Amino acid sequence: MAPHPSRRGLLIILSSPSGAGKSTLARRLMAWDPSLKFSVSATTRAPRPGESEGVEYYFKSKDEFAALVASGGMLEHAEVFGNFYGTPKGPVEAASAEGRDTLFDIDWQGGQQVRNSSLGRDVVSIFILPPSIADLEARLRTRAQDSDAVIAGRMAKSRDEISHWAEYDYVVVNHDLDQAEEELRTILRAERMRRDRQPGLSDFVRALNAEFETRSTGAVS
Repeated sequence: MAPHPSRRGLLIILSSPSGAGKSTLARRLMAWDPSLKFSVSATTRAPRPGESEGVEYYFKSKDEFAALVASGGMLEHAEVFGNFYGTPKGPVEAASAEGRDTLFDIDWQGGQQVRNSSLGRDVVSIFILPPSIADLEARLRTRAQDSDAVIAGRMAKSRDEISHWAEYDYVVVNHDLDQAEEELRTILRAERMRRDRQPGLSDFVRALNAEFETRSTGAVS
């Protein structure tokens, strides 16, 4: 699908507890609509092998990051394990002006900051829930990447994250990946078609009314 220059681009926030399928669903959405792009975050941590500037992250010094925050150049930011992460406003603002939708993989705190930003009117927030807590834990264990202690920590964090579900515009329960993907597609289609996201409608309706007038004048004569 091509960008939509006739409307502002959406800021699509996807949040979920770890293991609920958010990353998989995000990849599926971008495969369905290649014009959808992930927001690239900025970080003060050092690049890891294979990471490139502007691809995985925008790499900043702590002074550069602080200057961006102070100037209002960050949509959201947070400190994680001694490093700062955040979403630069400029690229998202440019994408929105060009009618390109941006996908955000951020938690409820980041989502709250984006909703309260100057671009908040174009935010569509979606929370992904697991079908059960047992299923969530099973998915984390299936990854075979974390120790029992790490999984226990993720589960504790998940409880806090899930407590914020009601702050989102939409909630999708990921019983089945195909069904959840179709529900996400439905949300995006509907949001893109909202009346206030179609700036050309006013001119179109004026043209319809002008046609009424023309027909009325013709009937009288």
